[in-house]
Amino acid sequence: MNVIIIEDEKPSARRLQRILKNLNVHTDIMLHSVEEAVAWFEQHEHPDLIFLDIQLSDGLSFEIFEQVEIKSSIIFTTAYDEYALKAFKLNSIDYLLKPIDEEELAIAVSKYKDRVYPNQPVTLDFNDIKNLLINPLDRAYKKRFSVKVGQHLKLINIDDIECFYSQNKGTYLCTTDGRNYLLDTTLEHLENELEPALFFRVSRKFIVNINAIKDMISYSNSRLQIKLNAYSEDLVIVAREKVKDFKAWLE
Repeated sequence: MNVIIIEDEKPSARRLQRILKNLNVHTDIMLHSVEEAVAWFEQHEHPDLIFLDIQLSDGLSFEIFEQVEIKSSIIFTTAYDEYALKAFKLNSIDYLLKPIDEEELAIAVSKYKDRVYPNQPVTLDFNDIKNLLINPLDRAYKKRFSVKVGQHLKLINIDDIECFYSQNKGTYLCTTDGRNYLLDTTLEHLENELEPALFFRVSRKFIVNINAIKDMISYSNSRLQIKLNAYSEDLVIVAREKVKDFKAWLE
């Protein structure tokens, strides 16, 4: 079985390669951009299976299919949420949400082998999927969260949340009055549920509400420290690689 990976984040590509190797699926080719992928497909026999990230460094990976007729089956790897990916259930072999879970990857590979290989791959309507992702109709972001308080459930409106943060393998929200509540989710999942104009993930540990920012201070190694109105459990630091995007988000 001939398999390649198209993924712009090289550490993610190498991790996926290692996990696939544990499943006895060997991948020698890793491509990292639309331009690189198009050039490769024009000069090589197409593989049986592609692990394909949707967002590449130079555009959406669907641009590859606008220039080259791909004859391979595809398993998508992406950070898009399930709302935007509903078309994939109808059109593709499978999709894997990042960070990729090893067990889910094994199931996807097994599903591919059972359904397709070595028969003809399924036909994907890339235009339909691309339109769904670029122009999701009536995209609904979270308006409130339910949290458990003792034996009771409490509803917290999104406007009353200053930040979300991870601590001791748990995910929490902090309200505008400084109360902290445990959530049954992850920051990765929350990123896709929150209105991007209001919330920004400043680091692996924090997602902050723009309306909760009280002050911003230069910090070591070209980073920024954010002071929020109520949250004071820990330092909120903008990761160095996110400072540029964070400043653009503020504007």
